[in-house]
Amino acid sequence: MSDVLHLSMDLMARRSVTPEDEGCQDLVATRLSAAGFSIERMDFDPVRNLFATHGDGGPLLLFLGHTDVVPSGPVDAWSSHPFVPTIRDGVLYGRGAADMKGSVAAFVVALEDFVARHPRHAGTIALLLTSDEEGDAIDGVRRVAEVFRARGQRIDWCVTGEPSSKEKLGDLLRIGRRGTLSGTLTVRGIQGHVAYPDKARNPIHQAMPALAELCARQWDQGYPREGVSEFPPSSFQVSNIHAGTGANNVIPGSCEVVFNFRYNPGWQAEALEREVHALLDRHGLEYAIQWHRGGEPFLTAEGPLRAAMRTAMRELSGVEPEESTGGGTSDARFIAPLGAEVVEMGPVNASIHRVDECIVVDELERLPAIYSSIASRLLPDA
Repeated sequence: MSDVLHLSMDLMARRSVTPEDEGCQDLVATRLSAAGFSIERMDFDPVRNLFATHGDGGPLLLFLGHTDVVPSGPVDAWSSHPFVPTIRDGVLYGRGAADMKGSVAAFVVALEDFVARHPRHAGTIALLLTSDEEGDAIDGVRRVAEVFRARGQRIDWCVTGEPSSKEKLGDLLRIGRRGTLSGTLTVRGIQGHVAYPDKARNPIHQAMPALAELCARQWDQGYPREGVSEFPPSSFQVSNIHAGTGANNVIPGSCEVVFNFRYNPGWQAEALEREVHALLDRHGLEYAIQWHRGGEPFLTAEGPLRAAMRTAMRELSGVEPEESTGGGTSDARFIAPLGAEVVEMGPVNASIHRVDECIVVDELERLPAIYSSIASRLLPDA
């Protein structure tokens, strides 16, 4: 059994449902400390964060990952126990196989290999792990990034091992992400009997025209750079509407609407918030909104990191990667504002968060070489 496969299975056997870590980071710290890395704990209860570094000064290459996983769901729906890693027909099954304990194991093996071959490498190579990526993402990388900013910690390049590939390892390189902005809108009315609407004010009826306008609006045409649209159009989606007392003869006193923007770099959260407030004010609603800014969008321009990634993926995966800004969000959104070039490349994502999550063993065993190759190109011997 290969080292990366053994370590992946050891990590997957730990039931680290967010924000728990269950000893995953201790295991990684022990290995990297033995390889000469300095270990810094940056825990904010109950979240655990690990920052491991080797070398000194700049430039700094950071590998970014998380040790928490989403819940398994009903255990009996799985073909094998979600926290008992199982190999069948060359595929490793278990929660976290693809998202992202396989990548974390590959990071560790790649870093051990890199410093063994390049003990006097240029700059600093680092690993940052959190147990708060799948959850609220408040006390994980978001909080660590605040510490980095306060102490002037520079990060030049960042590679996160989120499962980005579509059908084959390395067929997609994520070079940016859309921003995410969520809102909980409460429209206030006056409760009353449905037979006497003149004595009440129905917040559902009042909210519907405004919501229809928000849903119908085309927020932009996409985000161009050098004439090419690298981001899709920004979108507004209503994810939940709740109102009523449970009785069919009562006009409710309030209506709650949960919605989300996924937006490109043509917008910032503050501007979107202003647009929504202006529209609701124009419709004359009595309302309140609780906003949550999940992260601003980012786009990594052409540079050393993208070039190194393309070359490594071409040589070691045998594919020419598509360079994309699609998908949801990741912790990369907290590192990019520090001025880093950021990309995401990891396993095939078809099974993530699903029953029978899995990764092809052959692809898992090729991941460390890709990550190590990137380090060798960006941090050559001093």
